[in-house]
Amino acid sequence: MKKIIIYLFILQFVMFNSSKILSDEQYNGDILYVYVNGLVCDFCARSIEKIFSKQKSVAGIKVNLENMLITINFKENQKLSYEKITEMIKDSGYDVREIKNVK
Repeated sequence: MKKIIIYLFILQFVMFNSSKILSDEQYNGDILYVYVNGLVCDFCARSIEKIFSKQKSVAGIKVNLENMLITINFKENQKLSYEKITEMIKDSGYDVREIKNVK
């Protein structure tokens, strides 16, 4: 019984913390593509998702390990500066190659 409760608690924690991860639905805010060197594993992706999910201006985030691409979707009329994004990624141990504004 304890194991079931622990598993349910962990599942709830994971689902709550991943609520800002992008799905296929559309948002009204700006979208940035951030190309990054050093993203190679799922742990890398989760750490980036966690950092950006804490930002109030971020509506969602998706990390593509194959292309070393971070897609950041902002809430309407909100954003982070390129400098702040670069700083957050560098502080996590990765190098930013390029940032593109999609919308």
